[in-house]
Amino acid sequence: MTFTAPTLPITTERLVLRATRPDDAEPLHSYFSDAEVCRYLLHEPVSLEDCRTRVEGWATRVDPQEDGQPLWLIAELDGRHVGHVLLILRGREVSKAEIGWVFHPDVAGRGLATEAARAMVDVGFDHYGLHRITAQLDPRNAASARLCERLGLRQEAHLRQDWLNKGEWTDTAVFGILRDEWAPAQA
Repeated sequence: MTFTAPTLPITTERLVLRATRPDDAEPLHSYFSDAEVCRYLLHEPVSLEDCRTRVEGWATRVDPQEDGQPLWLIAELDGRHVGHVLLILRGREVSKAEIGWVFHPDVAGRGLATEAARAMVDVGFDHYGLHRITAQLDPRNAASARLCERLGLRQEAHLRQDWLNKGEWTDTAVFGILRDEWAPAQA
């Protein structure tokens, strides 16, 4: 199956979702170096140099074509990098995807992550024609679980101690939505 890249940038009511640029390393570091932000991520707080390396790789991730490849976009509010969202294509027929997000704590509680994630689900269903989108998260991350619920994703599973992360066996909550459920959930 061959896909075309979505037209970038993607604009929402308040945000611009765009490809990563080299100048995103410092804003990324401002939240990826925060232990509380990284608490439920798969990595510890990272250095500025590591953020530069990540940004280099992310800049090329705007045209996923096969299983495991992500669409990785920076979220800007009034020209300021405030977070990022990703959609990782999954499945043999690339009919599924996993969504993720990380936002700077300075913008928490304003609905920006929900707005960005909603745009990415739209891209998944409307642009890529996906059948299903999931989110996998540590169930202790109550804010992300609430975001999933606001999007209309249902919790489908709670896997007990299935992931060894940072030396600790952690649980995984799996949320999902089907394309047929998306439009009614947004109405």
